Amino acid sequence: MTTNQLRAHLAMLGANVLWGGMAPMVKIVMASGLVTSLMLTNFRMAGAAVLFWCTSLFTPREHVPAADLLRLAGAAMLGIVFNQGCYVFGVGLTSPGEASVITTTMPMWVMLLAAVLLHEPITLKKAGGIVLGAAGALILVFSSASAVTSSASNPALGDVLVLTAQLSYALYLTFYRNFIRKYSVVTLMKWMFLFASLAVVPLSLPQWLATDWKSFTLAEAGGAAYIVVGATFLSYICVMIGQKNLRPTLVGMYNYVQPVVACAIGIMLGLDTFTAIKILAVALIFSGVYLVNISKAAKTDKN
Repeated sequence: MTTNQLRAHLAMLGANVLWGGMAPMVKIVMASGLVTSLMLTNFRMAGAAVLFWCTSLFTPREHVPAADLLRLAGAAMLGIVFNQGCYVFGVGLTSPGEASVITTTMPMWVMLLAAVLLHEPITLKKAGGIVLGAAGALILVFSSASAVTSSASNPALGDVLVLTAQLSYALYLTFYRNFIRKYSVVTLMKWMFLFASLAVVPLSLPQWLATDWKSFTLAEAGGAAYIVVGATFLSYICVMIGQKNLRPTLVGMYNYVQPVVACAIGIMLGLDTFTAIKILAVALIFSGVYLVNISKAAKTDKN
């Protein structure tokens, strides 16, 4: 394994650990009733856009021609707007358990799209790794207390939206895998989050103006800071590092780390219990990542 590959693996692990810890932070912020799901999503996009543009002031400037700006706008729609937007609205309509199960399909879509669009071979090790990882993730979902089914206002539509979010992100990982190597992480992210913000923030402007921001407590402000800085700004930097150096299917496989983190947080907070079945689930997940990593496609990848 090269230095770039090791750094990419650590970056993807870090990104999914940050995402896995986002759920309790979202609950803290949403408990106040001051912001809606749409507001919180827009807050992530706008906050990350500001952070990336501020960071770009301290990095070498890169010229991005108009044609590439259009491609970055498309990447923003698939990788940020549709992915985050469809997921947030979908979870609001279906149950958390069903949403978690549908989320486990994302690496499968990445594998299929990479095979069709990038001619990445579907090897026995790769397919077996995805099956093992999915099995481990599903065991965690169904064995955790947090996966108890709750009421859902429109589960069919919600499930479709959550699935759309997974397909959107899979398309982003596949379509833009080679394009993103042209620019630095900061250049890519500042433009993508700017385009994402321009697309969705105006829709919720009345809510922004009507929100009583002075009523935010320290806990809610801290939760919002984690969501913007940790689960968006830092995590997307990590994803870009991983995406530049790893095959799309392997990048998608790290999605299975999120239920591991969510389960660990649940145990620490006393909301879940530590059992042998959970140890088995974690072992299956990381065994799946390992199998995908040593598959033929990963070995022949150029870094």
